[in-house]
Amino acid sequence: GPQRWSAGLILAGMASVGKHFPGHGGVEADSHCELPTDDRDWYTLAAEDLVPFERLIAQGLPAVMPAHVVYPRVAPEPAGFSPFWLGDVLRRHLGFQGVIFSDDLNMAAAQAGGGYAERARAALAAGCDMALICNNRPAAGEIVDALRGYSDPAAQLRLLRMHGRGHPRPGRLHEDPRWRDAVHQVALLEQMESLDLPLGDPTDPGARV
Repeated sequence: GPQRWSAGLILAGMASVGKHFPGHGGVEADSHCELPTDDRDWYTLAAEDLVPFERLIAQGLPAVMPAHVVYPRVAPEPAGFSPFWLGDVLRRHLGFQGVIFSDDLNMAAAQAGGGYAERARAALAAGCDMALICNNRPAAGEIVDALRGYSDPAAQLRLLRMHGRGHPRPGRLHEDPRWRDAVHQVALLEQMESLDLPLGDPTDPGARV
């Protein structure tokens, strides 16, 4: 599960990011192309989608990325621009003290935050510690210029905790019994034969279906 994945990354010297908070599984729309809406209520989201985040946070999850998804029965803004989702729920209700990375502000769903500089300001104002803009150099320059002089000491301290984790030597990592067990389990999966269903030729009237 996600807890084991996160724990394994930490053992290998890497920080994991839980995404997309509070949950992206209730929508079919692709937030890269449009703004998805999730009409579930708070109680459903809390009982289903928030549970993995709650468990990971209890185990020291270093970072979270919110979703470019609107949950209109809970808050009017997409989660990544929502003080309610990031401040009230993630920080206070779930007690998360790690880093909040915005999702890519170049995605179509992020247009709900306005122009590029406005998107970055909205994400930071909502509670993000770092605003991400990907694959759009002019927009990145616009954001850097607009936020020149911006400073958030609390966010800087949280970001510092993402640095300097170090990593074990490959030889030491490979000697760990947990590594060997994981390699063994993967090898077993690779040895499993796929199901060979005798379906025959689908164009043959006598083929089995």
